[in-house]
Amino acid sequence: MTHLDGTGVEARLAARRADTLSQIDDLTRALHDIISAATSVATDDEHDPEGQTIAFERAQVASLLHQARSRLAELDAAADRLADGTYGRCERCAQPIPADRLEARPTATTCIACADRRGP
Repeated sequence: MTHLDGTGVEARLAARRADTLSQIDDLTRALHDIISAATSVATDDEHDPEGQTIAFERAQVASLLHQARSRLAELDAAADRLADGTYGRCERCAQPIPADRLEARPTATTCIACADRRGP
């Protein structure tokens, strides 16, 4: 990991992890509030215009919460790679991942060439 400053990477991962945990807390509270509001009022998601809005909001917040939890798992995996010395190496070709890619996406596990080959 000669091309990376391990301390800086660790700090960036920790900061992003803290932000993600805060987002998870906020989204969890929002989802709980939506569910509580929906259970306190008799709504029919299929026929009541408000019911559709509540169902949409619930689904949207649940999706954002899922994404945040996935991001947290990626950040934790990146921290594990940093700890075991494999951070910054492509998992497919074992070549170094450019520092600017890791700066933009610190959870990256592949170099750009391998990511391009992976396809959609």
